Amino acid sequence: MFQTIGVCGTGNMGRAIVKGLVAAHAIAADHIYLYNIHKEKAEALAKETGAVVVDTPGELARQSQGLIMAVKPNIMELALEAVRESLPADSVLISIAAGISLEKLAFYTGPETKIVRVMPNTPAMVGEGMASVSPNVNVTEAETADVVAIFSSFGKAVVTDEKLIDAVCGLSGSGPAYVYMFIEALADGAVREGMPRQMAYTFAAQTVLGAAKMVLETGRHPGALKDDVCSPGGTTIEAVRTLEESSFRAATMNAVIASAEKNKSL
Repeated sequence: MFQTIGVCGTGNMGRAIVKGLVAAHAIAADHIYLYNIHKEKAEALAKETGAVVVDTPGELARQSQGLIMAVKPNIMELALEAVRESLPADSVLISIAAGISLEKLAFYTGPETKIVRVMPNTPAMVGEGMASVSPNVNVTEAETADVVAIFSSFGKAVVTDEKLIDAVCGLSGSGPAYVYMFIEALADGAVREGMPRQMAYTFAAQTVLGAAKMVLETGRHPGALKDDVCSPGGTTIEAVRTLEESSFRAATMNAVIASAEKNKSL
């Protein structure tokens, strides 16, 4: 693991990463450095986690073995201009911005820069993130392993060919939003049947959590797990028939594809 980590940008994803690192005890909180153009936002996160606020992007770059650029894609070029002159040659720049390729990041920072593109997601905040890790040719295997270790400390991380990053964005990057909508819809159905709202959210969320763990821990095909629940002539197969009539799977697939296509256009 890197000895020091810098985070440029303390919005939702930056906050999730810092909170995840601290909660996992992956690195000492006072070895995590924060910068935000709105300093009060960085200071609020520092107060919450024990991380250290710095005053300039250059200072952040100089302090960081691994520098995570957690800024919006539309300001990434300006943010990189602010750090590139101060970034040590042996430091690794980690971009979590959607739609900005390794090639473009190298154009902004120089051909020798060690760069890794990462596509994380917000469940990192509760230790259940999912991230893809795509290094450029300047990054060593050991440095790639360090980046994987950062994002694995609060979930799972997989080294992925950059050409798959649009699919990753559509699936796990945007996916939490689809799942929240599904949980809300499940709860609404139970409320319609008379269950109190908060109880319905608990039942729905725990059901999604449990089903996800069944997929991950058993290694069985989701379709086989679905079949286990569907007794012949029973309630579940009737519900599945209704979902199929409503194009549930097609709508979900189209959501992933729409997000991936949007990522390509950024």
